[in-house]
Amino acid sequence: MGGGIKTKRTKSALLKVAKWTGITLLGLIVLLFAVRFVGTTLNARTPSGGINESMYVEINGTKQWINIYGEDVHNPVLLYLHGGPGSSTSVIDYAFTRKWADVYTVVTWDQRNCGKSYDPEQNNTVLTKDLFMEDGRALTEFLLDYTGKEKLTLLGHSWGSFYGANLALAYPDYYDCFIGTGQLVDVVENEIAFQEEARQWAEGDAEAMKLVEQLTPEDFTLEHIAAKNALMKKYGFDIMVDGSDYNLVTTLLFNPNYSIADWILYFRRDMGVYLDFFNSDEMRAFSLKGRYDYKVPYFNINGDKDYQTNFRLAQAYFDEVNAPYKQMFIMKDTTHGLLESKSEYFSEILHEIAEILQTT
Repeated sequence: MGGGIKTKRTKSALLKVAKWTGITLLGLIVLLFAVRFVGTTLNARTPSGGINESMYVEINGTKQWINIYGEDVHNPVLLYLHGGPGSSTSVIDYAFTRKWADVYTVVTWDQRNCGKSYDPEQNNTVLTKDLFMEDGRALTEFLLDYTGKEKLTLLGHSWGSFYGANLALAYPDYYDCFIGTGQLVDVVENEIAFQEEARQWAEGDAEAMKLVEQLTPEDFTLEHIAAKNALMKKYGFDIMVDGSDYNLVTTLLFNPNYSIADWILYFRRDMGVYLDFFNSDEMRAFSLKGRYDYKVPYFNINGDKDYQTNFRLAQAYFDEVNAPYKQMFIMKDTTHGLLESKSEYFSEILHEIAEILQTT
């Protein structure tokens, strides 16, 4: 009899604990959404005299997402090309691109079939150089018309630098300059250079040398990518080795451009089409080897510890470039993740470039 009473009391106590635990969790979820609402609302504001617009643009039969943000609509317009290919940065890029928004109206763009431009119906589309070049031209023409500008400033990171240099070479009348950061020059040569560097790092380390032997510079398999990433992490050259100089958690939480539905789609995306492109002759066709003559000012901002896109190859290419004006900026003790790890420093350099362009 007494045991039955104890069992009932135990069950009652457990039910109370479960009840209050549920109430507490619900309260925390409500609080989280309330905090997120306040944060996203603040970040969604339009600066006085400026612009903050998000939209889908019809480009070659697809809808591709852009955001336009600036503190003064009279400023030059800068088109930022994210890396990858296929690695949209719209989940965090407002945190660093808005640091340029006092001197530029910044356009961030999720390229076809990635980020907020992702559409599973495009997964069977074969990505080609011609397709990307037509996308870039079409978006540029849209932006020139929409903003009423005669030219855009073009800034590309990593794959975006590869892509952007090709756009600047093909359509110089559309741009007032090209700025490459984490500059990629040639895909195969870049991977060969990495293998040579990694072999020196791994000398005398049998385990690391096994990773070096897994590298296949002319065949970008998942094994090759995994081995490369492991080697960079082991020797302190990882993209995010220095973390970020802004809070990534609050950046993600207060992103004004992502709804819950956007986040769900983001985690359900299939990036197989981009892996196929990365390992294709179409990707290799963007090579800048032997293509040195630019009709617009040419700038590079590279980290001196960047082996994702080898900074030595970028320097050698820069030395050969012919342009109305050119300048190289080297960020000390910096790897490929310079936009995240040293966004303030990067912004200072970009402001310097903006001043240079006003006087050239």
